[in-house]
Amino acid sequence: MNKAQTTGTSTISQRNIISLFAILLGLLFFTSLSIGSNPIPLLRATAEAAGDSPSIISLILTEIRLPRTLIALLAGATLGLCGAVMQGLLRNPLASPGLIGSSSGAAFGAVLVLYLGLADMLQLALPVGGMLGSLGAMLLVYILAGRDASIVTLILAGVAINTLALALVSLILNLAPSPYAVQEIALWMLGSVADKGMHDFWLLLFPTLIGWGLLAGSGKALDALTLGEDTAHTLGFNVPAVRWRLFLATALAVGAAVSITGAIGFVGLVTPHLIRPLVGHQPSRLLTTSALGGGILLLLADMVVRLLPPGQEIKVGVITSLVGAPFFLYLILKTRRVQI
Repeated sequence: MNKAQTTGTSTISQRNIISLFAILLGLLFFTSLSIGSNPIPLLRATAEAAGDSPSIISLILTEIRLPRTLIALLAGATLGLCGAVMQGLLRNPLASPGLIGSSSGAAFGAVLVLYLGLADMLQLALPVGGMLGSLGAMLLVYILAGRDASIVTLILAGVAINTLALALVSLILNLAPSPYAVQEIALWMLGSVADKGMHDFWLLLFPTLIGWGLLAGSGKALDALTLGEDTAHTLGFNVPAVRWRLFLATALAVGAAVSITGAIGFVGLVTPHLIRPLVGHQPSRLLTTSALGGGILLLLADMVVRLLPPGQEIKVGVITSLVGAPFFLYLILKTRRVQI
């Protein structure tokens, strides 16, 4: 009876946390639409956007603020969700979506498109290049590690492909034909949700939804994997199939996010750790809240960028790294203390 009551209480608590995060995310969404270097009256802009002759403020809302906010929300949610999935799948609190090479593979694919000049000729080239790079990195990890690889082998294969992709990005920067090309690639690598349109959001949405769909229902398998792969197999889960399905989902969703926003670091690593004390260490309880938390974190970071004084343009990826890097060091020190 006590156990049932405890389970019920924790479930209610989790629902309350999800509701609270959803409300906070909604408030930040509407706040993000209205604030910036030039704040706009949201209700007036919305009413004028629905009219026959849109005004300047309605165009700012629909052409600049809305796609920027939607992309920040969707990309942040993807990074937070996939970070929680990777930490549960690899049973490693320091894991992130980039550990299997998806982020760096997407970065290489997008940078290659920029280097070849395809982005100027075809609007779809940059996001498609990023997604193909992410899927290619995952395929190389699969080939290198093998279908029935252990967790350690998977991590080593991911680190190897991640290092290779970053080395290729450095090579492209070194071979760039002009300083302007280097600057374009370097600025893209910093990560940003600025200067995006609704076409970028629709390009991001489709592969993201496919990735999220593949992740749906994975909570029970992740919970079983916390007990070990043998136990998960005994409970009826096909561990290799689950592992590669989650890898494919992460490659699709993260590849799409990185191809649109550039490399935005630490959101996938930090978000699950910030939320874990609220919901516990059960992976299935962490997925939805990490998605909401990732959206909140990236929206906040983007609003910080917009509120900086004019002329002080800082990429959102720099803000997340400034927050994430000290937190990452704290996690390492905390892990070290536990081992001692």
